[in-house]
Amino acid sequence: MVLRTFAQYEFCRFLLPGGLMAVAQINNRVTRVFAFMGFMTAVLASGSWCAEEPKDMGRYFFSGDGNITVFNENTKEAFSGPYRRGLGRYDENALKQICRVFDAPFEASRMELSLRLIEFIDYLQDQLDRGARIIIVSGYRKPAYNTRLRDKGYLAAKASLHQYGMAADLKIEGVRPESLWHYVRALRFGGTGYYHGQVVHIDVGPARYWDETTSGVGTGISDGNKLIGMVTDYDVYKPGMTVTLRFIRMTAFPVHVASEFSLIRQGAPDEVAERRTFIPAFHAPQGNRCMGFGNIDEMSDIKWRLPMDVKPGRYRIRACFCDDSWPDMPRQIETPEFEVATP
Repeated sequence: MVLRTFAQYEFCRFLLPGGLMAVAQINNRVTRVFAFMGFMTAVLASGSWCAEEPKDMGRYFFSGDGNITVFNENTKEAFSGPYRRGLGRYDENALKQICRVFDAPFEASRMELSLRLIEFIDYLQDQLDRGARIIIVSGYRKPAYNTRLRDKGYLAAKASLHQYGMAADLKIEGVRPESLWHYVRALRFGGTGYYHGQVVHIDVGPARYWDETTSGVGTGISDGNKLIGMVTDYDVYKPGMTVTLRFIRMTAFPVHVASEFSLIRQGAPDEVAERRTFIPAFHAPQGNRCMGFGNIDEMSDIKWRLPMDVKPGRYRIRACFCDDSWPDMPRQIETPEFEVATP
């Protein structure tokens, strides 16, 4: 079964309860309910989440050919084949198998492994040795497991992106680890660490690189949320699509976030005039303008649907923090740039 783009699925999931609630509130209930049921029957007749297929489009700035070969050297889980059909339609069964290789939980509505990471690793495989097997040494880590590794003296960062499904320690068969490290460094995209062994760390966080002498692990570099960030689920959207946000690299809780976010067009001559403020839908229920979050999960799955009149271009989304519990934490952060394409 082909999983429609995750953004499309989330829109369908949002539409169903919201639509029914709206129908229940209108005056002419019976007529409108039957009209709505007829509409939804037509939409869902094909057995998919939404019958209307969006125009096929690439969703990431770094994407492979949609085929990947991965093997976990610890669990022996493996996957080889296509995980995407076309440019932006993902195969649910394939993604579920890939998540097992990375030790990442998977649900149809949400998976803990970043699609951006899968696409980036696929890209590296295609550029360096198309079809080569990628050996996963360490993929997704639960926060508690990451803490245990640190307690045992391993080089596991306190704000590790493994905890967000955005990182993997890996080998690409036939590719020298140092060559892989230098290649990713030159891209100026994502993070890469090399400890002069056989394994290279790859992530889809901020662009940076390190080795065993410059990793910063154990130096307090991320304490007090110094490195907190925020990411979007995709790199490319069209007006009307849903953007899913998550905060990353937290090391201290609670974190208090202002409920109002900003969409900022890059390169605009008047940023203030073109800034658009909005309040997204949060994963955890919130009731005031300064919201407290107590763990990683609560700071994920934050959704906002792009307006239909948003102009094509490059954008960032800005979030602000609203208390001083952590003095070293930045007062505001922005996502990496993403693109809104022409409808």
